[in-house]
Amino acid sequence: MASRDCLRDNDWICAEYLRSRSGELADATVQHIGIAAVSVVLAVLVAFPLALAARRWRAAREPVLGLTTVLYTIPSLAMFALLLPVFGLSVSVVVTGLVLYSLTILVRNILAGLDGVPAEAREAARGMGYGPGRMLFEVELPLVVPALMAGVRIATVSAVSLTTVGAIVDYGGLGNLIYSGLQTVFKAQVLTASVLCVVLAVLADLLLLRLQRALTPWTRHRAATGKG
Repeated sequence: MASRDCLRDNDWICAEYLRSRSGELADATVQHIGIAAVSVVLAVLVAFPLALAARRWRAAREPVLGLTTVLYTIPSLAMFALLLPVFGLSVSVVVTGLVLYSLTILVRNILAGLDGVPAEAREAARGMGYGPGRMLFEVELPLVVPALMAGVRIATVSAVSLTTVGAIVDYGGLGNLIYSGLQTVFKAQVLTASVLCVVLAVLADLLLLRLQRALTPWTRHRAATGKG
């Protein structure tokens, strides 16, 4: 009996595809990780001042939350299409779109964290002579870390998923392989790239969870002692 050729037979699961296209898969994976990571980092840098402004000026709170919510409701294909005239066919279209989508989650989580800082902690800091800046960085931000990291985890998983849509401008990482595989009905390529996207999302979430626990050791202590 002649040996089967999974590439020739267009099987969904094909080890030969992994061997013969390893370089292509590696390049797409690196691009995917880079786009998602840069997008989340930029989103955090944008979300922080927005959340601080919404907390500082109550009149700005509803407009900021409303705008970020509206941005999140725009379909990804429409979002990228709207950004094309501004950035052209470049990776900036994908990164900007992912940043805008992430703002909804991050701004709300940062605000929730700031609102959750105990009033007695602020009063104690004022009594020790802390100014607004020192209070923010030494008292409030450490207490905001759990809410921030929860938002970062959600935003990262979302970014890993939505990066695939960037294939419409040829900057979709693994999405490029999924898109081209669907066009040519290349089953192994579609399945492999899709599975890698899921694996990236799960690994990113687990790594960020470990980082969150490392940054907030007091939360583990409260859980161990049963204190709220």
